[in-house]
Amino acid sequence: MSPHNDAPSPAGSYSQRLSNLTLGPLPSPGHSAADSLYSHSPYSDSFESTSMSYADDNMSRPLIPGVYAPTVAFFHNDNEDLDLATVANHAVRLAEAGVAGLTTQGSNGEAVHLTHNERRQVTTTTRRALDDAGFHQMPLIVGCGAQSTRETIELCHEALHAGGDYALVLPPSYYKPMFKADSLIGFFQDVASGSPIPILIYNYPGAVSGTDLDSDTIIKLAEHPNITGCKLTCGNTGKLNRIAAATRASTPSEIGSGFMCLGGSADFTLQTLIGGGSGTIGGLANIAPKACVKLINLYMSGNIKEAQKMQAVVARGDWAAISGGIVGTKSALETYFGYGGYGRKPLPRPTKDDTAKYARDFGELVKLEKSL
Repeated sequence: MSPHNDAPSPAGSYSQRLSNLTLGPLPSPGHSAADSLYSHSPYSDSFESTSMSYADDNMSRPLIPGVYAPTVAFFHNDNEDLDLATVANHAVRLAEAGVAGLTTQGSNGEAVHLTHNERRQVTTTTRRALDDAGFHQMPLIVGCGAQSTRETIELCHEALHAGGDYALVLPPSYYKPMFKADSLIGFFQDVASGSPIPILIYNYPGAVSGTDLDSDTIIKLAEHPNITGCKLTCGNTGKLNRIAAATRASTPSEIGSGFMCLGGSADFTLQTLIGGGSGTIGGLANIAPKACVKLINLYMSGNIKEAQKMQAVVARGDWAAISGGIVGTKSALETYFGYGGYGRKPLPRPTKDDTAKYARDFGELVKLEKSL
């Protein structure tokens, strides 16, 4: 979960259930050797070089308002290799809970700890798991942030071939002091023009040296035909309201323009919806996807009082996720759901006291989750 430092301030119908999970072949080959990616035998942890890719998968998976879960990347505890079986099983658990879509390669997915090849493995494994569990229509967003325009576009192409439908892009920040006023606008416009899949702007100041895109900038960028939404982890609901109104963003009750204006944390879900937003991409959905979805459903049914009560529980749980980060989220998954493991080094492994604290902090939320 991404911290927003207490800044000022219905999901899709996927009713399919997992049964006798089997994996079919990848889609037809890509168009060139340069586009070659990797495929693997069902949920194995090793990929082989192959010309197979998802580039010719013509299925349309529109983004719909609701809850999007930025998935966790899982590793074997003994050697830190990817644990692709757990990646797959976790994706299906979230889909079965009723989320509108998944996001790989975000902060929770430890994208900064993965090679390009490993990123593709996680995304392809997630796409295949969803398809083989019957969630063919569920969209998959892929984090594609990098420091150069060139590499960001490359990651967008890799995301397409790995099974991604949309790219989530952070602004670059390493050379921030050298940027001119229009450098970031040019960056996003160039990436959007060069990406084979639509992109969403990811505004997360804590991850990019404090770069905080204002509403005027995002509204201007929304005019690009290949920019389809934004994720606001800044926690600024006034900014969200301005963007949602200017873009006629999709909401759970109105399709609007199709632009997705998404809050970046579950602790301001109601504020997002009241402000005209489209839903959330929040890491708390890894722990409590049913609660996150139920919160939106309560709001949409007009049961505001119950929605407010649930929002309070979700917000307390989200503070545990924000303060504990991915270390705390994985610890809670291990404690309450029997899987999770550890982050890659140099992330610390929680001590016994840490583990007990995370269990206490998430306890109320997990009790709610398991009651749904």
